[in-house]
This record gives sequence, C-alpha cells and structure tokens, in this order.
Amino acid sequence: MKTSLIDIVELIGGGTPKTSKAEYWGGNINWLSVKDFNNENRYVYSTEKTITEEGLNNSSTKLLRKDDIIISARGTVGELAMIPFPMAFNQSCYGIRAKEGIDSTFLYYLIKHSVRKLKAMTHGSVFDTITRDTFANIDVAIPDIEMQQRVAKMLANIDDKVENNQRINNNLEQQTQAIFKSWFVDFELNYGIMPSDWKVSQLGSIAKISTEVFSPAKNPNVEVEHYSIPAYDEKRYPVFETSNGIKSNKYRLSSNSVMISKLNPDTKRIWRPYCISDNPICSTEFIVYEPINPLNRDFIYSIIDSIGFSAFLCSHTTGSTNSRQRATPSITLTYDIIVPDEKTIQAFCSIVSPMYDTIENNIKENQKLAETRDKLLPKLMSGELDVSGIDL
Repeated sequence: MKTSLIDIVELIGGGTPKTSKAEYWGGNINWLSVKDFNNENRYVYSTEKTITEEGLNNSSTKLLRKDDIIISARGTVGELAMIPFPMAFNQSCYGIRAKEGIDSTFLYYLIKHSVRKLKAMTHGSVFDTITRDTFANIDVAIPDIEMQQRVAKMLANIDDKVENNQRINNNLEQQTQAIFKSWFVDFELNYGIMPSDWKVSQLGSIAKISTEVFSPAKNPNVEVEHYSIPAYDEKRYPVFETSNGIKSNKYRLSSNSVMISKLNPDTKRIWRPYCISDNPICSTEFIVYEPINPLNRDFIYSIIDSIGFSAFLCSHTTGSTNSRQRATPSITLTYDIIVPDEKTIQAFCSIVSPMYDTIENNIKENQKLAETRDKLLPKLMSGELDVSGIDL
C-alpha cells in the first residue's frame, strides 16, 4: 500500500511549559528535550528535568505514552527515539503515534529511513523546521501488518544487541572505577591504610604528554584513523578518512596512548585509541599521555578516569565561558597520585585490562552492527529484501 506519511500517523504537537512556576519542575513525569536523544539507541530514557501532573495540566505540554515516537522538529531536525514510558516534551519536537494497522516499531524505522527527506523539506528563516505539511509530502510504501512486524523485529534485534553492549560497557566502566577507588583511594586491600612501600608522587613520574604532530599538508592522500570530539560524542568511534580532507595539524597516537579532552573538561571524554590502522591521529583538543613503562598503560588510564583527576582537570582551566574552557595540559602532570609497587600495578592491570578490552570490542561490534542495520534499512523499507522466509 502506498500512502503519505501523514495518513498513517497521529501527530502530537508540543507546547511550552510554564517554567516561571518552579513547582512544575519537581514532579515525576520525565520531560524531554532534543539533547536527551541518542540516535544510536531506539529508546530514550534519561532526562534531566521532570514535570508534575499539575504542571502538565496547566501548560500546553503534551504527554506521550509507551511506544510513541518523538522527533526533533526545530533547529536540530530529525533526532528520533521511541518512548519506553510516559514522558512529556517541549514545542521543539513532535510526538508521533501509529494509527491502527501500523506497527509502532516499524513506523520508527520507516521514519528513520525518511529522515533525510524530512530534513530536505525544512523551512524557516531562523531555525530549520518541519511541520505537519512536511509529513504530508513524504510518500511511503506500507506492507501488511505481519510483514511490518517481521521487518521491525529484524532491525530491532540489531538495535537491542547494540543497546545491550552499551549496558555492558556502562557496567564495566563503573566496575573499573570502583576497583581503582578500592585499591588506590580507600586502600581496602590493606584495611584502609596505604602500604608503607607505596609512595605519593605525581602523574608526571609515570606518564609523559605526547605532542608528536601529524601534518596533513605534509602527508597527502594518507588514510587516517581520526579521533575527534564529535566522533567521541556520536559513537565513541574514530572516523576513517583521507588526510586531504583535514585542515589542521593533529597529534599522532600509539597503541600505548591514553587521551582525555582538554576542551570543556566538565564533559569527560576519555579514550584508549583502538589503533585499527597504521595512522591513528587525534584532535589537538585532546591531551595524549604515553606511559613511561608501557605495561602501566591501563593504570594511567584508570587514574585519568578517576573522579579525583576529573575534579583536578576542571579546576585548572582557562577561558571565561563554559563553552570554550580548556584544561592546561602541563599542569595535569603535577596531579598527585599514589604509586604502588610494580607487582601491584600489574596485578591491578591484569584485572582491569580485560575489562577495558571488552569495552573496546563491544564498541567495535556496535559499529559493525550499526553499519549492517543502516545497509538493511533502505532495502527492508523498499521491499527489495524479502524477509518472509527468514526465521526470526
């Protein structure tokens, strides 16, 4: 069946909550804005604000229910998610509800497939905006409900695996931080007392900052593995590109490097580069550390991943605005650390290194899964790929 997108959905327009009444923001209904979306996850869970039922009833804000869809409609257009439980949202978004005969998960993937068309039809003198008319101008082909559900299940299985890997990684990151704190902050292995043969030193005693430069101008037509802040924020995965498209110098990385963003350090961006290719490089907005003893790499990584180091980094910044603050790299080498004996460091690394490796492998797998999903999506939506005989 061919129809327009507007004919198979109920659009739910947003409104502006009455933010002048503080009591509206102390309740238990999650309130969504665009920054809560993550296009790599089907569902959106975390929000920073809530609104009371009273606030909801006394404003033009709308409430979405489980398995409704939300899409950003103004400014950053096309961010998309499904709703796992009732949530409210603001006027910069549309809520989308599947009409009878349309599977909600299929509709989510259908809209995801149509996002490029939606973006091409935006208008507005100040902000890109999509309207109800935009949805009316998108033509779609809709299979029967059984085929919708089969297509949706195939794609959802991939996304579920991606999200499960993300949950595993979040858990592993919490575990590694807890182990570091237990061993080297709380000294739980020695009844809360620092062993006498351990010493207080500075980060510079076990690590150095690397500023080895990669010049795109001097290395034309070279394939690079580029670690940037946007790449971290989007997928925590490097971009593979040719040096011709890179305009400024970068830092070279090695398999022993660990790195943390010096730009706006209150948003922690910490990376163990994967070094998949021969030319891993990173933005100069990162501080790149190299261990003096290569065996200590993950001990150093755990230090810069710690709460104490994050606080130190944030307290040593330059810049007057929140959006352009930078930490001073050289000062980080003065950060006070506990240095145990080498045997203890290696015992610690023998526990956390496999956990860090698992995190890396899950990120790599998620990249492959996302690529597979994105290749399947247009073929499944067009009917080019027949899934009727596939056992799901």
